[in-house]
Amino acid sequence: MMLTMGMLERYVLKRTMGALVGALAVLGAMVMLIAFVDIARNVGTRADASFLRLLYLTVLQAPATILVLAPFVFLFGTMWAFVELNRRSELIAMRAAGISAWRFIMPAAAASFVIGLLTITLLNPLTTAMTAKFETERDRTMNGYLKDAPKGTWLRQGDDKTQIVIRARARELVDGSVRLRGVSLFVYTLNAKGVMDFTRRIEANEARLEPGFWRLSGVREATPGAGAIRSDSLSIPSNLDDRTASERFNTPQAVALWRLPATIQRTEDAGFSAAPFKLRLQQDLATPLLFAAMSVLAAAFSLRLMRLGGLATLAGSGVALGFGFFFFNELCSTLGKADVLAPFIAAWTPPAIALLVGFTLLCYTEDG
Repeated sequence: MMLTMGMLERYVLKRTMGALVGALAVLGAMVMLIAFVDIARNVGTRADASFLRLLYLTVLQAPATILVLAPFVFLFGTMWAFVELNRRSELIAMRAAGISAWRFIMPAAAASFVIGLLTITLLNPLTTAMTAKFETERDRTMNGYLKDAPKGTWLRQGDDKTQIVIRARARELVDGSVRLRGVSLFVYTLNAKGVMDFTRRIEANEARLEPGFWRLSGVREATPGAGAIRSDSLSIPSNLDDRTASERFNTPQAVALWRLPATIQRTEDAGFSAAPFKLRLQQDLATPLLFAAMSVLAAAFSLRLMRLGGLATLAGSGVALGFGFFFFNELCSTLGKADVLAPFIAAWTPPAIALLVGFTLLCYTEDG
């Protein structure tokens, strides 16, 4: 009996995994097409970019979008698998044999949870690296072509006695080293009263980050109440390195899971809000629960027997609920980024609610 049940569960799991692969292929193709059209419109029409260059940018950007929409893969894929089992009367045979729905739903949910773990441990670092590369390559491609391109890049460094705010009109990575152009440095020093006072302003044509310091060229320095001093070059101590400085330019989606705690700490030490990075960390940790919740929810909306009718309506209701859940998740994310909700609550509430809804529906349909 145990062997039979094991074979049955493996069969359901195999059908579910096949449906998930099919859903991922369809969603991936749609994302690639939409991303290519969007990049061609925003980049290709404003910069001298070839077809291969646009395709390269699309390949770099698409994985991050697919991960955002991954819950739909588990929603549609699991629903597709169980509707097919229902249509072929295989669910009827299982339940006629006295097998509880919990037994053949749990393997799909467990597999989704494991895929979620693999996603945050293996795919997340790869995806974030591709996103960071996309942002760099897009800026490089559009550099000099967009009149409305962002002109202000901001950094902040320092310790408990000195803070330096850095503004640059443009930035780039040259051989892995950060280079800024049109740089302004505003230096603040802690006074005897414990207040940061503005003490110095430095203008430079270019700043390049070296180990332990910024190397400035074409420098003009001024202090309150004194004239400007010009020099060809100047070195300013820095506690930033190429990686940490580059992370300040990137979005939270471009920072790998393993580097998020250190990025949060450095961001807070520099005096900036780390809420987007905290939210990203919690969302990554909640990914396995989110995938499992979507699988349970999809299966719960697919168990109504074909002969009773109304399966299409129920499945459509599941799809509508999935879209509603997606928008609720985005709403929580927005509130989390704005510090209206704590990052933990904003990240874990949507998957927890989806899982509870799925379990509630299963208890109602299976156990009465």
